[in-house]
Amino acid sequence: MKNKCRKFKRNYIFTFTLLLLTIAITYNGRAKNLDPSAFGNYLTGFADTIPRARDTVPYPAVDTIIQKNDTDSLLSDSVKSVKIDSFSVKISKDSIDAPVEYEAKDSMVLDVTAQKLYLYGETDVKYKDVNLKAPEIVFNQQTNMVKARMKLDTAGKVLGQATLVQADITTVSDSLEFNFKTQKGLTHSSYFQQSELYNYAQVVKKVDAQTIYAFKGRFTTCNLDTPHFAFRARKIKYISKKMAVTGPVGVEFENVPVLPVILPFGMFPMQQGRHSGFLPPQFTVTESFGLGLEGLGYYKVINDNFDVTTRADIYSYGSWRLNLSPTYRVRYKYNGSLNFSYQNTHLGFKGDADYAKNKSFFLTWSHRMDSKARPGVNFSASVNAGSSSYTKYLPTNDIIDQSNGAGGVYSQPQSFANQLSSSISYQKSWIGRPYNLSVNLNHNQNNNTSVVNLNLPDINFNVNTIYPLQPQDMVGSGKWYHKLGIGYTGSARGQTSFVDTTFTFKQMIDTFQWGAQHNIPISLALPQVGSIQISPGFSYQERWYSQKLFRTWNDQTKKVDSSVSKGFYSARDISMSVSFSTAMFGTLNMKDKNAKVQAIRHVMRPQMSIGYKPDLSKAYYVNTQSDTSGRRRMMSQYDGGVYGSFGYGESGSIGFGIDNFLEAKVRDKPDSTSEEEGDGLKKVKLIDGFGITGSYNLLADSFKLSTFNLYARSTLFDKINITASANIDPYLIDSTGFRINKYAWQDNKISLGRVTNGSLSVSTSFKSKEKDKDKKEENDQMQYDNYDNLTADEIEQQMDYVRRNPSEFVDFNIPWSINLSYSLSFSKVLRRDYTGFDTQFSSSAQFNGDFSLTEKWKVGANGYFDFKTLKIPSFSMFISREMHCWQMSINVTPFGPWRSFNISIYPKSGMLRDLKINRTRTFRNN
Repeated sequence: MKNKCRKFKRNYIFTFTLLLLTIAITYNGRAKNLDPSAFGNYLTGFADTIPRARDTVPYPAVDTIIQKNDTDSLLSDSVKSVKIDSFSVKISKDSIDAPVEYEAKDSMVLDVTAQKLYLYGETDVKYKDVNLKAPEIVFNQQTNMVKARMKLDTAGKVLGQATLVQADITTVSDSLEFNFKTQKGLTHSSYFQQSELYNYAQVVKKVDAQTIYAFKGRFTTCNLDTPHFAFRARKIKYISKKMAVTGPVGVEFENVPVLPVILPFGMFPMQQGRHSGFLPPQFTVTESFGLGLEGLGYYKVINDNFDVTTRADIYSYGSWRLNLSPTYRVRYKYNGSLNFSYQNTHLGFKGDADYAKNKSFFLTWSHRMDSKARPGVNFSASVNAGSSSYTKYLPTNDIIDQSNGAGGVYSQPQSFANQLSSSISYQKSWIGRPYNLSVNLNHNQNNNTSVVNLNLPDINFNVNTIYPLQPQDMVGSGKWYHKLGIGYTGSARGQTSFVDTTFTFKQMIDTFQWGAQHNIPISLALPQVGSIQISPGFSYQERWYSQKLFRTWNDQTKKVDSSVSKGFYSARDISMSVSFSTAMFGTLNMKDKNAKVQAIRHVMRPQMSIGYKPDLSKAYYVNTQSDTSGRRRMMSQYDGGVYGSFGYGESGSIGFGIDNFLEAKVRDKPDSTSEEEGDGLKKVKLIDGFGITGSYNLLADSFKLSTFNLYARSTLFDKINITASANIDPYLIDSTGFRINKYAWQDNKISLGRVTNGSLSVSTSFKSKEKDKDKKEENDQMQYDNYDNLTADEIEQQMDYVRRNPSEFVDFNIPWSINLSYSLSFSKVLRRDYTGFDTQFSSSAQFNGDFSLTEKWKVGANGYFDFKTLKIPSFSMFISREMHCWQMSINVTPFGPWRSFNISIYPKSGMLRDLKINRTRTFRNN
């Protein structure tokens, strides 16, 4: 009997609700959102029709509650009362726990008997995080089941499909059934997206908010309605934001199955962020190492701050390599990464004449500290060290991709790297005080000579300029003596050298030496006299040494012998100077107002200084014979020390120099005006700077005039960058190349001297306009998103990978681009036996660029040409094919120490990056 009463009660309420909705539809002309609160208030007025005995909440017999402190009558207007809602209904267990909002553009039909609601037109139903849109929807109140289906016109064209959105899953289907209460559903002919996967299935069963089962499904990363490629499986299980698991899965291209490529099962990760898992290898073939699997490994997430990548490379000729790459990060404090690689190399086979075996290691470490973590304190590290033979036996021609976990592929430039360097630095600045300290450990090594140099420690302590005579509360500009400033710069360094192939601890101790230097500068900024600025200065320097070098000429061996004496030694130097500087301006205005060039402006900044330095280093300079001709040179006993030796002799010099700047005012195009000039003119830089510097020593007994330093820099047409410099020696030389005390312009000769060294560099770049500016902004934003949450070292690694693998990152939005540069340098260097000078000359041209053959094909090349050898030491070219969701790249290095050929076809999706089809052949010229 109770069940019957409960059922009668539910039917009564539902019938009454439908009646109210019918009245609302008649009044408004269309279905509106149902407001549950308004509905409840409306029913309150009928509370008296429900028997009081069934009310589970007791209430007073009257509708008012008399306040205890109220002294007035019950009927008084001052009585304060509280209205009690006397309507209380038991909620059925099978009812939904949240309101449903819905609307329909066409019409709505209520079936009171069957307790069903029919919506037609552009319907929209919302319940919690579920949003359903479809041409037709049927809602069953008894089962909480909603059914939706597509609609066709008379010609069979689809007018609309059922679209269900819940959380991050959007499902578009021909028809669907969904239970609001249980959150379960069934769809037919459905399209939906999970992470980067675009999916289609004949039947999809949703068992909860996170799990979906699909029957006869297809999934791909191509976003076209007819994808270029796809994976097909009969049964698929999707776990939102985690993975997709399939039974037997096959691959198809353009709806054509690739047989017999069928995998017994598939697991496709969709989890966002870092997660542990195995790393698949890459197959390769090299001439020196044979068949190989590179990059086989495992990635392990220890916690939010720490993870480790382990990779191994194995080759058929017996070589192998192991890489261990942990990374760590603490947000707003520090981050870093380390990579340790150990390789065992076998070249050829045992018993062969050219068989070789080598064991080597390599270590990299990068650490960065957030500047906001500890204001005034910074710790950083950049370590690149290892066996000198390590880079000589790298097997492939690609770049290390530590950002993707790959540790088995390396770059051709890394194999050519002859110099390695490292730095570990700690810096501290005292906030509010003029002190700062830095402690560094530096390393550099030459892979050709196997010589390793270590600087440990390298300590620097500085005191910024302080003004001891300046009052704390100075008013105005102050007196001239208030600007007397004193500073301090001190440093200490220890260094040692050894050969890594024959390293012993004793050798490192024997070659260790240390040194220190102190510098106290005193400056005074005097008031400007007219247009001339006068700046006097004084400096005291002192250096400490741990050894002395004694050199003598050996008549038997015909060379200079050297010996070292350990101990504590010191030397000091004093210098003082006064400098004068000013600026002069000149403008040449054209008389023709219609001329292209309206004016030329020249800015000239001459400067002159007078300095004096006493000869405090005479005691440790020795006049020693240097060659078999009997030539003698002044050699310091502190040569080869950590900080070197002070200059020899007394000096009373006059320094001079002049810097120039040249620009023009030109008439701009008629359709543009210069905001700066406001009269249709714009400024164009002709020469950014050019000038000359030198000095003359009044107290020297010979060679009083120093060399002249000339320089020039300019940017022509905002495209061509030019930088040039040269040193000119004003003295003549003898037959062996040594200077003689005679000017080059003596004997009525017209000459400023001979050029001893110089350099010239020219660079330019050109590229076409972007075809689609919106696409460029989208690519820039995508690149920013990809680099977000990465460490500075990881970003640098990815940028380096982009630079060295241009075929994988071509921009089809730019039809063509080209970069050109040329560099020239030469210098005269004294021979090691002091018998003369040799001229070292280098000249090369670098180039790189690409252009689009079609909208989908791009060709590019890069390399450089050595004018000294008339050869191209490095050249590579690439061809790239854009295939929407895939990309193909071909890289060729036809000649050089490394010759290689590589073809790769790979999907663009990061989820399928390991599905790369790659063929590489590398040849090395030993």
